[in-house]
Amino acid sequence: MNKLDSAGHTIHFETQLNPLTEILESGKYSKIFVFADGNTSQFCLPVFQEMLDDFTGFDLIETDPGEENKNIDFCIGIWKTLLDFGADRKCLMINLGGGVVTDLGGFVASTYKRGIDFINIPTTLLSQVDASVGGKTGIDIDNVKNMVGTFTLPKSVFIETKFLKTLPEREMLSGFAEMIKHGLIADKSYYEELKKGNHKEIEAQAIYTSVNIKNDVVTEDPHEKGLRKILNFGHTIGHAVETYSLINDKSPLTHGEAIAIGMVCEGFLSVSNNTLTGDELEDISNYILETYPSYQIKKESFSQLLEFMQSDKKNENGEIMFSLLNSIGSCAFNCRVAEGDILASLNYYNTLAKSPS
Repeated sequence: MNKLDSAGHTIHFETQLNPLTEILESGKYSKIFVFADGNTSQFCLPVFQEMLDDFTGFDLIETDPGEENKNIDFCIGIWKTLLDFGADRKCLMINLGGGVVTDLGGFVASTYKRGIDFINIPTTLLSQVDASVGGKTGIDIDNVKNMVGTFTLPKSVFIETKFLKTLPEREMLSGFAEMIKHGLIADKSYYEELKKGNHKEIEAQAIYTSVNIKNDVVTEDPHEKGLRKILNFGHTIGHAVETYSLINDKSPLTHGEAIAIGMVCEGFLSVSNNTLTGDELEDISNYILETYPSYQIKKESFSQLLEFMQSDKKNENGEIMFSLLNSIGSCAFNCRVAEGDILASLNYYNTLAKSPS
């Protein structure tokens, strides 16, 4: 379980960053930069340095934490910082943080002087099982997620569960939603194992299984022309709910909380538009509602949610496209769904949610 080959680079598991030491001592790079946000700089950077025998041979570039900062203005600031530090095309950027850091840092690295090498060290469960694999980089535009980006592979990825000990329970739960998704779209037995486990104590083997599932998909379809779209199950509605919450809620939903809602809604659509059974939908809905806090989707937000879905990058010819389950463990993509069914799915979730509006 120490490594996984992925489209020309290696994903290392539980190596205490030993292979990274060899890279840093190789003399290949003119400068080393570590890109982190305020949280990972405080909590994860000391762990990173401890594993590298108190390594200090880098310049730190720090950004503010949060999805709202994954935008072009912050990119410009980081590009300018790299220029100020004299970064040339032979430097290396190490992205140390969650999905915002790896998405943003990867985009900055892939575009600075037409591309410099970067390494991802994801420090949240969400980034380890999701953003760490597949080579997607990106930023948000006008609150629409990942509208500008590239497909650029890191030189290496290092997954260390030691970083997870720095996380609050809510962040663990956020990442766990993507693990549930992996089971639902590709591996029923894995989904059943997750149901027996505890999201507060994720084992390294479960993370490896999730990464392996995603890696198999993106290796077959690296640029999201077909099969890779199944990874978007729960995300068409989930991203819309997440965006609405980010704009309107005092305490916005995490990515995983929004995707959990999306999986319930798109599970409903999988029954009405695909071959998922009612019993399977009940199983999925009960498990997710037992695991995640309820959230009432305000009826007055429905039209705005549809607008957000219309901006989804997976759409074709003005139609909202979904990835829907054939059954637990099997998923179809490029599914067209009527607007009335989408609204019905939101109402379905609300009937299950217990929190007051």
